[in-house]
Amino acid sequence: MEENGYDKRVIRAAAVQIAPVLDHAGGTLERVLNAIAEGAGKGVQFMVFPETFLPYYPYFSFIDPPYRMGAKHLALYDQAVTVPGPVTQALSAAARRHAMVLVMGVNERDGGSLYNTQLIFDADGTLAHKRRKITPTYHERMVWGQGDGSGLRAVDTSVGRVGALACWEHYNPLARYALMADGEQIHASQFPGSLVGPIFHDQIEAAIRHHAAESACFVVNATGWLTEEQRTAIDPTGAHHKALSGGCCTAIISPEGQHVVPPMTQGEGLLIADCDLALVMKRKRMMDSVGHYARPELLRLHLDNRPAPALHLATTENQDDTDENSNDDRAVAVLRHSAV
Repeated sequence: MEENGYDKRVIRAAAVQIAPVLDHAGGTLERVLNAIAEGAGKGVQFMVFPETFLPYYPYFSFIDPPYRMGAKHLALYDQAVTVPGPVTQALSAAARRHAMVLVMGVNERDGGSLYNTQLIFDADGTLAHKRRKITPTYHERMVWGQGDGSGLRAVDTSVGRVGALACWEHYNPLARYALMADGEQIHASQFPGSLVGPIFHDQIEAAIRHHAAESACFVVNATGWLTEEQRTAIDPTGAHHKALSGGCCTAIISPEGQHVVPPMTQGEGLLIADCDLALVMKRKRMMDSVGHYARPELLRLHLDNRPAPALHLATTENQDDTDENSNDDRAVAVLRHSAV
């Protein structure tokens, strides 16, 4: 970034579309580390992997009724990622070794719950951000808990200011606006891939291209891939193979809403492109959705970005200092109670 100027660096980004390993623990992590090394050899500075790619997206929940999910859900618990833990240590070491910013989707286990979690590692290996999907979608609510507003922010990294959302969070305009207002330059977008068919590809493309143009940022979107053998393993009868196919749109989008390189819709590989951050200001000059094109006196976002733990201890030491927050909490509790 130029002193007293705006960011004009060119960042080499990669979106990863590869298949997970479904049949043994640790297999997907090995594939991730290999992809990172491959990208580093091609000069990649910023890399995005698909939604909950470690250890794998719970495709079973899309085709199995809840009463049949127990064993598969517990198997996911067994392989889920703890933060911090051995998996995050391995990712941190890889980011540091290759001086690369990584955005990784994981199934995070915290106590007795799983969460759809996005991790951003800076190029020095620091875990710069951990956020949880605020509302799992439809069948996913049988698998994951809900996140809170504390994750709806962008973070500074060696490649610029990075924000992230998972899958249908891109259909929540207020969640997107929170990141826009926080000044993201690069947006990491993650979808599962190999679901629903061509219509899912079309929806993904529409969502990420619109966000790029509206936010005036680069969007690096990664979707996963399932092989034919994996579809058979998930659905041995073959009755739902169509539902476990298509829906891939690994892409890199410019701040003007255009593909920087043609998207990847089939197979495995790294989609790599050079992203000129000067285009961010070029777009904002025309339409800054959170600046000169905003009307905050008419329309504005109220975000509660406080973490929402299940237990809050009110002690005599902090009781006097938290009267205002306590009143807020009581009001929220009343509203929630009245809605039940």
